[in-house]
Amino acid sequence: MSINVPPKQEPQTLALNLTLVRLPHLTDYLPHLQTHTTPLEHNNFYHPSDGFYLSHSDVILRRTIYDISSQSHDHQHSAYHRAGPRKQIFYQPQNVRAAIVTCGGLCPGLNTVIRELVVGLSEQYGVPEIFGIKAGYRGFYSSDPVRLDVNLVHSWHKRGGTVLETSRGGFDLYKIVNAIQDRGYNQVYIIGGDGTLRGAVQIFNEIHRRKLNVGVAAIPKTVDNDVGIIDRSFGFQTAVEKAQQAISAAHVEAESAPNGIGLVKLMGRSTGHIALNSTLSSRDVDCCLIPENNFYLEGKGGLFEFLDNRLKQNGHAVVVVAEGAGQDMIPRTDAQKQEVDESGNPVFLDVGVWLKSELKRWWERDHKGELFTVKYIDPTYMIRAVTANATDSLYCTLLAHSAIHGIMAGYTGFVAGPINGNYAYIPLDEIAATKNQVDTKDHNWAWVRSVTTQPDFQRA
Repeated sequence: MSINVPPKQEPQTLALNLTLVRLPHLTDYLPHLQTHTTPLEHNNFYHPSDGFYLSHSDVILRRTIYDISSQSHDHQHSAYHRAGPRKQIFYQPQNVRAAIVTCGGLCPGLNTVIRELVVGLSEQYGVPEIFGIKAGYRGFYSSDPVRLDVNLVHSWHKRGGTVLETSRGGFDLYKIVNAIQDRGYNQVYIIGGDGTLRGAVQIFNEIHRRKLNVGVAAIPKTVDNDVGIIDRSFGFQTAVEKAQQAISAAHVEAESAPNGIGLVKLMGRSTGHIALNSTLSSRDVDCCLIPENNFYLEGKGGLFEFLDNRLKQNGHAVVVVAEGAGQDMIPRTDAQKQEVDESGNPVFLDVGVWLKSELKRWWERDHKGELFTVKYIDPTYMIRAVTANATDSLYCTLLAHSAIHGIMAGYTGFVAGPINGNYAYIPLDEIAATKNQVDTKDHNWAWVRSVTTQPDFQRA
């Protein structure tokens, strides 16, 4: 028997052309700010050693996978400042007045982030004045803040929702920045999704224009996982875990009826990450419909043909649909086409209700007189309102502490989040302009199709 041995390869030295993404800093417009030694040096819970403190030269690569047989490694590659504590900070902690606000919809982990911001500011840096802004952006100018301390927030991580309350809309730039200035806040922590982040960019720019000594950090919150650049947003893994209960219930209902279909609508306005990952986790799903992959109902290769065959084979089927899928197929009036919510997003019609109706219409037309059942489950508000699971809870802590260390180091106008497993600071304007969408050409979507054996919905 002969064994083919690959030829010996000599070690190669590859040179990467790195571009450090510029991160805003207070000294960009306040050049005479004084530095101070971090109180972590004298904190009984820390024993700083070599490598504990990070410097301006500690970076994280946005891209970590390369094909060394191509010339791609000769191109420019982005690097971001690594998140973590710095030995020299630009605030005297005893003079800090920090504000924390939650905006937009609910998401598992909101209270955990608030709690860890308060605990981190108080116990790591000794910040005496921390305030919660009620009911989203409008709370800056429409109500009095809530004084927060470690005792008050002690058990908040065990509660769903946000104790500070939240809302959509209410964004009035000048009223918000005026309130920040009038109340003497010099650190602002904003927790929210893509719309909130776009607002945070405007707040940062106006603070910069006024040359205020105020640091602005955002912590990305979107259960849909649609924020770009970072690995994931908090609450996403909890949502996928909780979605399993709805899928399991739909499967039981479908199995328990002749020609039964269980239909589950999951969150995902513009991206199908929850639907995709829930499908892969469950393995009870027969078809997964997401916004990034158009589908059709009638004809060869359509949804009806696929479900017809699946019902003949198994007697039941489970369909998972993201809320943003199929929106262009749902009939709507001219007024509905123009309707937007408080955040300026188009108002979606309920794809689950529409699809259930279409399924029943199809069966009545093509299988008149035969038994058929569609059970529709929408667990949206049940998922949004739960507490974070252990993985997300830990993640929320790391996000909060990363944001604190960044602001204390004088950075501003940034988002804290993981890139390839390491925590980094990303400029607000860059992350607000990106979307994390499902790539239907990558292996994850191919895996979904191999698990469900669903069609690609590409018309011949």
